[in-house]
Amino acid sequence: MFYVFNKQKIYTYLVSIVTVVFLFCVASTLNNSNSAVQTSSNTSKKLPIYNVQTDKKQVAFTMNCAWNADDIDKILKVLEENNVKITFFMVGNWIDKFPEAAKKIADKGHEIASHSNTHPHVNNLSYEQNIEEIEKSNEKIQKITGNKTKLYRAPYGEYNDTVIKAAQDKGYYAIQWNLDTLDYTGLTAQQMWERLKDKVKAGDIILSHNGTNHTADSLDMLIKNIKEKGLNIVRVSDLIYKENYEIDANGTQKKINV
Repeated sequence: MFYVFNKQKIYTYLVSIVTVVFLFCVASTLNNSNSAVQTSSNTSKKLPIYNVQTDKKQVAFTMNCAWNADDIDKILKVLEENNVKITFFMVGNWIDKFPEAAKKIADKGHEIASHSNTHPHVNNLSYEQNIEEIEKSNEKIQKITGNKTKLYRAPYGEYNDTVIKAAQDKGYYAIQWNLDTLDYTGLTAQQMWERLKDKVKAGDIILSHNGTNHTADSLDMLIKNIKEKGLNIVRVSDLIYKENYEIDANGTQKKINV
């Protein structure tokens, strides 16, 4: 009788141990699965193009137009004197206010790209609202220049998967930057160059703004210093790849050999 009782007790212990081990394995599997999903989600996050991996000695200089147009004539003069073409990202409302300035820029051969229609916080907008912001600005660009753009820069540098997907689904290249002049903070030309001089390299996309205190009078120095480093200044469309590319986790666009 005592022997039978012990056998039953041992059997109960064994069942308990096996059950615990089984549950532990299930929990571990679930955790690993969740971890894998999270990792996949992180690596698949949609990103704009911050810069480009390239062997060509060139950088793209960009200028956002969202405020006034008081300095446009001076900016265009400096660009022409230095034989440089850049990309202007324009807000649709800015084009409404300053159509003549927008046309002057286009007539000088510079690239016009979208910077949204009303400069909202796009992360707060729906997919459909993001598309509307881009497309409305593009309609205004086409009306002024006769051409549509395929480049889009979101306001405030904001983006999420919805913002990038909206742009990409409509055939736009979402463009960020990896070097910022911080001209809108009131920096002088020398202070801007101090920010750039040890960082600027081939494939960079540089951010600036018109309508600031010093952008127009800093532009000549910045251009000349960049050129002295052996780098040509080009438009964004002349820098980026249009097909067969990937964007890595740092936002660097890389060519894929096919």
